[in-house]
Amino acid sequence: MKTYSTIDDCVLGGLDAPCFANLLPEEIELVKDSKIQVQFRKGESLTKQGAFASSVLFVVEGLVRQYIIGDTNRDFNLRIIRSGEFIGLSAAFSKHTYDYSTVALKETLACLIEKDAIAGLIKSNGSFAYGLINRYYENDSSLYDTIRSMMYKQMHGRLSDVLLYLDTMKYNNESIFGYLSRKEIADFAGLSTESTVKLLKGFEQDGLIRLIDKDIEVLKREKLIEISKRG
Repeated sequence: MKTYSTIDDCVLGGLDAPCFANLLPEEIELVKDSKIQVQFRKGESLTKQGAFASSVLFVVEGLVRQYIIGDTNRDFNLRIIRSGEFIGLSAAFSKHTYDYSTVALKETLACLIEKDAIAGLIKSNGSFAYGLINRYYENDSSLYDTIRSMMYKQMHGRLSDVLLYLDTMKYNNESIFGYLSRKEIADFAGLSTESTVKLLKGFEQDGLIRLIDKDIEVLKREKLIEISKRG
């Protein structure tokens, strides 16, 4: 079931987008005049790390994988972006390029809003700005947790963290694992694909998870939490 309608004005007023709900009529018109809707197919890029950032994207419907590309051209996945979230907010704060890449995990509808329009709303509407600051805080907090996991945990702990995180990322009450390859799961944990496959089979043998083709069913979440805590 869709959370956001495929509206023409991208305002989302009265629906589940609190930051847009507080816009004044003239600010709604500003968004209307500064946006375009784009349908991205599965596997298509929404943003490219280092590319010129002219827009802030709002995900109306779909699933998006956010990642960075390291010096060795290896991807490292940061998080899953779902309906109701922004992409490229830094573009509204005088950042001229995107800090990360994003790719659609399934068909995704996004609203591209000119970054100057978002910057204007931030300056003129305190409630809207407060909502964006909260989003920045949540994303930063999640990123710090990821960094701690990568720096201090062994492979079992890192993969447990990833499984626990992805298990909470439901899409229309469906498991998200079916949208991800084993390599993409490995890139969340900073592991090789081979190590990830071996660890997953070990977790299955221990009765912690069940592997069903691409899908992964978490059976003993509390045990994974224990492994995560031990690191």
